[in-house]
Amino acid sequence: MKTDFTAALTLCQYELRAAIRQPSALATTVIFFLVVCTLFPLAIGAQSELLQRVGGGVIWVAALLASLLSIEKLFDHDKEDGFLEQLLLSHQPLSLLLFAKLIAHYLIVAVPLLVITPLLGLMFHLTPFMIVILLATLLLGLPTIQGISAIGAALTVCLPRGGLLLALLVLPLTIPALIISTMAIEAARVGLPIIGHLALLLALLLAVLTAAPFTIATALRITME
Repeated sequence: MKTDFTAALTLCQYELRAAIRQPSALATTVIFFLVVCTLFPLAIGAQSELLQRVGGGVIWVAALLASLLSIEKLFDHDKEDGFLEQLLLSHQPLSLLLFAKLIAHYLIVAVPLLVITPLLGLMFHLTPFMIVILLATLLLGLPTIQGISAIGAALTVCLPRGGLLLALLVLPLTIPALIISTMAIEAARVGLPIIGHLALLLALLLAVLTAAPFTIATALRITME
């Protein structure tokens, strides 16, 4: 068991080092997130009340699309250099290795988005409490979205142009997290309780973290046969 966790930790460190050596993918995700959030106020005007009302939803949709953009290439490089086949043939538990890969992807993609979010919240005239709730929903919702998206990436890894199919598979499944998160931010804006919304997001996260590694492993084995 200790060896299994050591292998998972090693894989997580490998993914982080690879991202540091090739920061272009991360830069693309962050720039996309910033551009979407920045252009929206230019389109609807600078009314502070309107921006505050829609700001949380805009930031959440931008984060969702940025995560989907980054997850499309999750297994592509591993497939090209043969590393994915090595994972499938490894005597280590594949689900545990994939869980480590998801953790690394979360640290690479989601953490920069979380760091930028407070500044974007100020741009949309969100109150400090709304920004805190927005960060809480992203903290719980982004790994949920990434786990769901990784299943789609595993199913489309062998397709030459699987990006559109990935979006069609994943986007409907991410709608519950998006709706609950935007409802929590709106509740924070008008002063309603938000504990129920955060509890639902936590339940979704736990369900995805429990099922996603095994589902991804099964999808990869079927896809790579």
